[in-house]
Amino acid sequence: MTAYGSFPGARPRRLRTTPALRRMVAETRLHPADLILPAFVREGIGEPVPIGAMPGVVQHTRDTLRKAAVEAREAGVAGIMLFGVPEDHKKDALGTAGTDPEGILQVAIRDVRSEVGDELVIMSDLCLDEYTDHGHCGVLTEDGRVDNDATLERYAEMAQVQADAGVHVVGPSGMMDGQIGVIRDALDTIGKEDVSILAYTAKYSSAFYGPFREAVGSSLTGDRKTYQQDPANLRESLRELALDLEEGADMVMVKPAGPYLDVLAKVAESVDVPVAAYQISGEYAMIEAAAEKGWINREAAIAEALLGIKRAGANMILTYWATEVARRIGTTG
Repeated sequence: MTAYGSFPGARPRRLRTTPALRRMVAETRLHPADLILPAFVREGIGEPVPIGAMPGVVQHTRDTLRKAAVEAREAGVAGIMLFGVPEDHKKDALGTAGTDPEGILQVAIRDVRSEVGDELVIMSDLCLDEYTDHGHCGVLTEDGRVDNDATLERYAEMAQVQADAGVHVVGPSGMMDGQIGVIRDALDTIGKEDVSILAYTAKYSSAFYGPFREAVGSSLTGDRKTYQQDPANLRESLRELALDLEEGADMVMVKPAGPYLDVLAKVAESVDVPVAAYQISGEYAMIEAAAEKGWINREAAIAEALLGIKRAGANMILTYWATEVARRIGTTG
């Protein structure tokens, strides 16, 4: 009762009065098994190389990658997504280092598999951009356009060498039309029916990828707007989703996560397969930079951002904070 009259007896604030009560009625919870750690491994280095735009993230050596995988497993993280960074002189127009059985990514897959076995889901980026001297995700035509179908042939080879190396899940990230069907056929052809495909179903042409390009030593000039999705479009994502599922995707992804929560929610409502979201380098960098300035509470901002992604419908979140957050959940949950 107030001096201005009564109001209905429902008082939602009753369920917010103590931390224990808030924890009991929480509708969304993070668990270590929701998290996947993206990790970069660089050829030809003896010590980890810090990534300037991503404080706390490094380009790993083979040995430090093994250690990072063990730490992730011990923290309860579900999986690790591996990105290879070859030596510059090994880049060429076709990205042949990406299909070399002794290329850095294939070697790293074998390293991590020998270290953690099946106790951590080992995922691999299946794309050419790290390995091409032009930095695009596919093979170029004479006039500089990405040749979709020629690129699919390269992706099929990549899938096979990654599967032979021992990967559990391949993540085709190039946004080529038909990539899921071609990769599924390529894997099945060599008897790798058990290797799963995490489709980068809605991968937008985003301004937030900037720090990632430093992380993988990208040679790109220009942009990828002719194959990555237009940020203005949502219905297009649902068309991509239908095609990926028809072609055999086992899991689907929205990337980036934070700026596209509406897309993530729509995708999650539409499917009966697991849904992933990638909290990308720019999202990471913004929180780290603001926290370094003292403008936000770092741990609270990380938790809130991840909860928002989970609440929108993600079953799995790729985040550079995966191991740190999993440890924190383990000590507080």
